[in-house]
Amino acid sequence: MLLPGEFFKPKNMNAAVWDTYVTKKDGSIMHFDIIAPAEITDASLIYSFGKEYLETKNQHGQPLTAKECRFCHIERIKPQWEEVIKKKGYYIYEMDNCE
Repeated sequence: MLLPGEFFKPKNMNAAVWDTYVTKKDGSIMHFDIIAPAEITDASLIYSFGKEYLETKNQHGQPLTAKECRFCHIERIKPQWEEVIKKKGYYIYEMDNCE
């Protein structure tokens, strides 16, 4: 099995953006994108990235499934995402209520 960072291929600079809305423990909704190499098509792997991120926000155990997280689109990897994707295999773009 490949490690998350091993999916990153410098020659293919496309990323898949997964739009994610998770209900926080306080009942509010946090909105963020999970951005990963376009080659990753396994939704369960994408969800595991999101769950790892939720733990960093003290939101472990909150549901993150197809109901909360959906593939949105493909775009070029932005320079500010590239190094993080190389190390972790994904990048989280925080939008709303992620503090």
